[in-house]
Amino acid sequence: MPNASALDRLNHRITACDRCPRLRTHCLAIAQKKTARFRDQAYFGKPVPNFGDPRAKALIVGLAPAAHGANRTGRMFTGDRSGDWLYRAMHEAGFANQPTAEHAEDGLKLRNAMITAAAHCAPPGNKPTPDELTNCAGFLADTFNALRDLRVVVCLGKIGFDATLKLYQQRGWIAKRSPYKFAHAAEHVIDGAPTVLCSYHPSQQNTFTGRLTREMLLGVFTRARTLAGDK
Repeated sequence: MPNASALDRLNHRITACDRCPRLRTHCLAIAQKKTARFRDQAYFGKPVPNFGDPRAKALIVGLAPAAHGANRTGRMFTGDRSGDWLYRAMHEAGFANQPTAEHAEDGLKLRNAMITAAAHCAPPGNKPTPDELTNCAGFLADTFNALRDLRVVVCLGKIGFDATLKLYQQRGWIAKRSPYKFAHAAEHVIDGAPTVLCSYHPSQQNTFTGRLTREMLLGVFTRARTLAGDK
């Protein structure tokens, strides 16, 4: 049975977290200053909780909330172009009921998937420090604990991949991290642990340059659905 109550408690602890003063100061400053196109909207401005299906067999690990995306809307990958790419692919692969994510009350629901991040606060320059990532690592561990039938972890970008491998090493699922390399669509089968599947992050840096195409991202999520047991 899914541990929905544990996930609810975890999300409450995430949004109440104040371990990283630099990140909290940055998120609150962005929420107060806003940006011109969203000046009439209230920003969430807190650490962003996990989002998805408590029965998830697939976990997506991103980098961190975007300053005017999830830091504004309060939901992972919602309200920015990275989310536009991600949810379109998840919808086409069968993980989401709709291809768009505009705000937290838009009706989006995930099936058999949950989204988390290596850092739950929007960092300056999209670059959390090693200490900040360490402060968030416990939330990733607790997410794994609550998802009792997890079969595949989709790592969006190298930082999400590194956070996942660090947890795998701590749990004794791997002895060393060095044999496991990050590359788009790389798949690492690890005895006794969920398979790790890699994707380039759907950031504008990757999508605008063509480093990541829609077909490439869809391919990863189609494979993730198979690994999660959804043929």
